[in-house]
Amino acid sequence: MELVEKLAAPIQAIGDLLSRLQSPFLLFIRIYVAWVFFSSGLWKFNNWEQNLAVFEYEYQVPLLNYELAAYLATFGELVFPLFLIAGLGTRFSAIAISFINIIAVVSYYATLAKGAGLVWHYLYGTMLLTSILYGGGFFSVDHWLKSRFSEE
Repeated sequence: MELVEKLAAPIQAIGDLLSRLQSPFLLFIRIYVAWVFFSSGLWKFNNWEQNLAVFEYEYQVPLLNYELAAYLATFGELVFPLFLIAGLGTRFSAIAISFINIIAVVSYYATLAKGAGLVWHYLYGTMLLTSILYGGGFFSVDHWLKSRFSEE
């Protein structure tokens, strides 16, 4: 019993530290994954003709015309990462970017690259899942809105 009492305080201190690190970690995840997708969207926007060619000849997006797929992907990669960074509609934005991530894997990596780079998409998917499950944390517009307008 004495050993348990001696270990209780350090274990509680570690737990408290990890709890305090949760919101900064969630912010880091949001910024990192948003930057990856936003950068891709910027490239698509700035190289539109090449982007259309890539969607027509390389990416095999199922069920969509290549032009529509290019517009949707570019829009999604430019808009949803901004919301994700701000933590505004964090879960919705993370779900939307997850959809883009899944389509990227299905349409490109699974067909042409034979899995090359797939590990990065697993990482992005895991980071997005973390945002979906835990939300934006303290450093988010979602948290500010909830604290400002909740009826508690």
